[in-house]
Amino acid sequence: MQRDLQAMSATDYDLVVVGGGITGASVAWDAALRGLKVALLEKDDFAHATTAGSSKLVHGGLRYLVNGELKLVRESLRERRIWETNAPHMVHPLPFVLPTYGWGMSGPIVMSIGLALYDLLSFDRNWLSDDDKKLPGFKRLSKGKALDLVPSLPREGLTGAMVYYDCQMFAPERLCLECIEGAAEYGADVVNYAEVTGFDSEPSGNGIRIKGVTVRDTLTGETHRVRGKLVVNAAGPWADTLMGFADDTPARRLIRSKGIHIITRALTGKNALAIKSRLGGHFFVIPWRGHTIIGTTDTVFEDAPDQVGVSEKDIADFLIVVNDGLPGLNLTRADVLHFYVGLRPLVDTTPQVADGEEKKDSYNASRAAEVYDHAPEEAIEGLVSAIGGKWTTSRHLAEQVVDLALKKLGRQAKCETHCTPVYGGEIGRLKSFVARAKKRHAHLPADVVENLVNFYGSRIDEVLATAAERQGESEELLRRLGPNVAEIGAQVVHAVRHEMALRLSDVVFRRTGLGTLGHPGPDVIARAADLMRRELGWDETTTAHEIAETTRAFDTQDASGAAA
Repeated sequence: MQRDLQAMSATDYDLVVVGGGITGASVAWDAALRGLKVALLEKDDFAHATTAGSSKLVHGGLRYLVNGELKLVRESLRERRIWETNAPHMVHPLPFVLPTYGWGMSGPIVMSIGLALYDLLSFDRNWLSDDDKKLPGFKRLSKGKALDLVPSLPREGLTGAMVYYDCQMFAPERLCLECIEGAAEYGADVVNYAEVTGFDSEPSGNGIRIKGVTVRDTLTGETHRVRGKLVVNAAGPWADTLMGFADDTPARRLIRSKGIHIITRALTGKNALAIKSRLGGHFFVIPWRGHTIIGTTDTVFEDAPDQVGVSEKDIADFLIVVNDGLPGLNLTRADVLHFYVGLRPLVDTTPQVADGEEKKDSYNASRAAEVYDHAPEEAIEGLVSAIGGKWTTSRHLAEQVVDLALKKLGRQAKCETHCTPVYGGEIGRLKSFVARAKKRHAHLPADVVENLVNFYGSRIDEVLATAAERQGESEELLRRLGPNVAEIGAQVVHAVRHEMALRLSDVVFRRTGLGTLGHPGPDVIARAADLMRRELGWDETTTAHEIAETTRAFDTQDASGAAA
């Protein structure tokens, strides 16, 4: 991928997609596959916000059954299977233990009925060629077996547990990037650090027609205009801000839901837990890369989305909830190895009242998405907004967006993303591919090869070929970046040369897994920075700044939003 805003400003596009999270990535991928000329613009780095700040689950949304959202659950379960098929190196089955208490709504009878319906709605879950990807139906455990699996469960009223299956992403930020790389492979022009600051429009009837966007290159400060027949607003938590560029009082509003996660040592073996606390709804305890993710909170966030962060109070409050739901863990702040945050952009259906005071509820708000054409209601032609939704259903949301775009453009083309592997997804059966990769690259440690497959899938050889692109680099770039990490130097260099990594944080948090389990150590950060320095020509001041900024990302924030 090449970053060239100057060339993009001289190109006429069918679709200009604003937002480089999973929604925008999926739209760009779908549209490019259907033959549209696509531009994608992202204000920061790809997948830097909500997309990376998720619970890393691909799931049907079991709790949405309680709200009667059968259509959303069915859509999610179908999309779960599609992600398993199209990203087999990234999406894997994950068993969940769901404890039952008493004989009411949280008891085994009601839970059995709910899970039976969940399995029924996922009737196609095993339409897969890889047996290792197939998901068994739910099963019931006795109280004794439940405690054997999860000794930390509260025992009062415990009647047993259910085991059901959903799926997990190895690295959501990489999966998003693979959709973007797939779009680029089919002709889309994509660029990060390109902030849309306004619309290029002209009068049209009683309203306006949007002809493109004004873009500020945040690295150089230069301003460009990118022209398109249609603009797709896929800005996630910033979607209403973008709408405001066209209308001071946009017809659609968002609820921003803040969700923090903490990462600890491994706590639950291979099983995830779905736990309900008396203090704060439900949370998950999820095994991931030899560690455990616990999340998530779900609170309305009223400030500007750029201000979101994790404070020490956030962590302390969440630990109280976790220890209430699983008192046997007795987790303290010292157990928290890392933390991260995301903002869920939810469609606000709360009725407005006369005095402007309204009570918003993010926990019970629907995760259903909306594709909104601004022309009929607001007389804004040329703008379509994709708002709400969730990670699992992002591909289908994009399909609906592109269907509408094609209709407005007077063109026809069938969606192909439901049956097209993502960039790197052409691996067949995962275990067989990993075994072949380890044999082919026997000169590398087995854990390094397995990590490369998880991150790059079928593109592993392209990454390793980066080490041989310049004479004398191979031996150095095939070495680990540190004694306790599986990442190698070639991944850093490949990210710069071929994946548009421009900041050290891009590499540490989104192109590799170096920083997603916590600080990998100053020497590892310095080594990655040195490799980027050589590639990008940084001087000592820039390199030190990049290290300081990346290190600051591991800190909590105080009440003002500053690093604590």
